[in-house]
This record gives sequence, C-alpha cells and structure tokens, in this order.
Amino acid sequence: MATLPDKPGKSMNGWLALSPLLLFLCIYLVSSIVAEDFYKVPIAAAFLLASAYALLITKSETIERKVEIFSAGAGHGNVLLMIWIFVLAGAFAGTAEDIGAIDSAVNFTLGILPGKFIYAGLFLASCFISMAVGTSVGTIVALVPVASGIAQEAGMDVAFMTAIVAGGAFFGDNLSFISDTTIAATRTQGCSMKDKFRVNIGIVAPAAIIVTIIYIVIGLSSGTEVAAGAVNGVKLIPYLLVIGLALIGVNVVTVLFLGILVNAVIGFAYGAFSWVGWLASIGSGIGSMGELIIVTMLAGGMLEVIRHNGGLDFIISGLTRHISGKRGAEFSIAALVSLANLCTANNTIAIITTGRIARDITMRFGLDPRKTASILDTFSCMVQGLIPYGAQILMASGLSGVSGISIAGFMFYPFLMGICAILSIIFRYPRRYS
Repeated sequence: MATLPDKPGKSMNGWLALSPLLLFLCIYLVSSIVAEDFYKVPIAAAFLLASAYALLITKSETIERKVEIFSAGAGHGNVLLMIWIFVLAGAFAGTAEDIGAIDSAVNFTLGILPGKFIYAGLFLASCFISMAVGTSVGTIVALVPVASGIAQEAGMDVAFMTAIVAGGAFFGDNLSFISDTTIAATRTQGCSMKDKFRVNIGIVAPAAIIVTIIYIVIGLSSGTEVAAGAVNGVKLIPYLLVIGLALIGVNVVTVLFLGILVNAVIGFAYGAFSWVGWLASIGSGIGSMGELIIVTMLAGGMLEVIRHNGGLDFIISGLTRHISGKRGAEFSIAALVSLANLCTANNTIAIITTGRIARDITMRFGLDPRKTASILDTFSCMVQGLIPYGAQILMASGLSGVSGISIAGFMFYPFLMGICAILSIIFRYPRRYS
C-alpha cells in the first residue's frame, strides 16, 4: 500500500501551492455555468486538469518524484478504504435494484410516512441512523437509494431528496460517540466525548430543528400525495439487514458484503437472476461507481501534492499569525479546520491535521477544550457536507445518478449547522463553555 511522504518538500509561495484547488473550482464551476448545465461537465475532467497543473508547478522534484507523491496521495489507506466501500456499495445497490428491493423499500416508506411529511421523515430517519452508526457514509449507502427511488416514483427532484438524506447523515457524523470525527476532536483536545457532546448538541440542535421545520413547511406547501404500491416483505430484508448491522456497530465493509450475499439468495429464490445474471448485476453496480472511484483517486493525489508544496502550512501560519481575543482564537480554529478540510476533502484528516495547533491556541487564549473540540468537529462536517468532491456527496451522487454540485446546492443542514456554529462564537454560547 502506498504511504504518504514523511515531510513536505521545499516551500513555495502559499497561494501558488493552493492554486490547483482554486483552478479545479474555477474549471468545474465556470464551465458548468457557461454550459448552463452541471451535468455536462465531468468532475473527473476538472480534477485531471487541476492535477496536471499541480504537478507542473512542483518545480523542486523530478517527474518520477512528482508522480510518486501524487500516487502516494491517490493510494493512501484512507483513499483506498473509501474506494473499497464504493465498490461494495455499487455492487449492493446494483443487486438490490435487480431483485426489487429498492421498489419494496420505496413503497414501504411511502406507506408509513404521509406524503406531506416525507421530507421531514427522511431527514429525521437519516439523523437517527447516522447518530446510531456514527458514519455518514453508511447512512448514505442505506438510505439514498430509497430516497432517490421515492423521488423518481413521485416525480420529485432527485437531487433534493438525495440531499435530505446526505444532510441528515452529517448530524450523526458530527455528534455520534462512535464517529471518527468525534474521536479525533476529543483526543486532540484532551476532553471526554460526553462533555463534547453536551457542548456540540447545544450548538447544532437549533440547526436540526430549523431544518426539520423547513422540510415540514415544504411538504405541506407541495401537497405531495403518493400512493404506495405493493410491498414484498422478503425483499425488504437487505435494507433492514444493512441498517440493523450498522446499528450494532458492524464494519461497513462487512455490512455491504453480507448485503450482497443476501441479495443473491433472494434473487435466486425469486428467479430475479441466474448465477451469470448475479455476476452481471454486481459488475454493473461496480461500473456505475467508476467515475466516483477515479475522482476519489485524482482528488487524493492532487491534495497530497498541495500538502507537499506547503499549502496546508501556508493556511496554518496565515491564520495563527494575528489572533486577538477569545472570539478571534475560536474563529481562527474554525477557519483553520475548514480550509484544511477544503484541501484534504476528509473531515477526520482535517481535524487530525489541525488538532495540535488548535490545542496550542486553546491553551494560549484560555479557551474551553470542549468548545474547541466542538468547533473542530462542526466546521469540518459543515465543509465536508458542502464540497462536491467530498466522499459523502460523491457517494450520494453515485447512488442517485445526479451530479454532486446539484446535491450540494440542497444541503440545508450542513449550511445551517455552520451558521449556528458561527453564531455560537459571536454570541459566546453555550455560555458555560465559552
């Protein structure tokens, strides 16, 4: 397995080091706006051009060394793990669709949730499951196919429905006791997860309540009423299994593998496919994740080149240079982890990268470590929930078949979560921890 280089290379101008990320955003966003269609511009093409530019501006290394650095980022353990999850998720989604599991899950959901409350119901279900399983990716894998299926059945906006689930998935990613981000934030700041939760829930609960109300209002005003079709209880088993195993803490890779096997048993029993048909279904599902896998590797490689060229160090030094007062200190930590997340597209890595510096700032300015841990976790999840090249939106995009940028535009919860976090710094709440 490829490993990351031990240390950055020779420092270059900070803005130049960050320019590949800015170039990517310009290529993707500007081209999509000019084309008046975000579906026409492949995100992989934008990443390829930005990656080539990143290698070009890295002057201090040979071409072999440049490729080695890029490949180390593209093949990093976190990137590869995400790719394996994408592969298994594609296979699970493909086989589940072919046996009729998605149709049954959609009809079941429509049957238990009144049409006018379907948006709020999906959001709360996503919040609950993500809180229980501690992973936004696992929640997205379980619920996005159902949400997109409901949207197609009812003639709703697929991107909007997908974003409801993806947004709610960040509720648990931010708060769950078994979430990687919670563990990273509390360990780097030296506080307990219980205390961090008390602070964090006070910051983000208003956002969750507001978003729920928004979805209720949208549902009531839309007048959506969809008749549920027939439900085959046996074909619900794959999704119930995925959610159930995730709730008891089984690793997502194991959960997806078992789900694929259960799909095979049900498919063979009901004559949905033969042995060759099952293999074809697996292959088709994996193939649907092809662009997603390529984008993940290109992003990992490009962001590692940015790190090697000193882009992250530039961000860190710039933000910590002129801090004054506790509000300024907390805002510097928020900006630090947010920018690190933009450059790594991984909220856990962003927290780990900036955690020690945040701890130093906390001690120097007398901040509460529990508030600092909450700031690190909340702002990293906020950014991760809004960038179209983050793993969660890429996964949601692959499962629903809509562009990541269209999903990001409907991510109400991460956006409001960020606003509430900013207000918590300005108005010093929760007061006890500020």
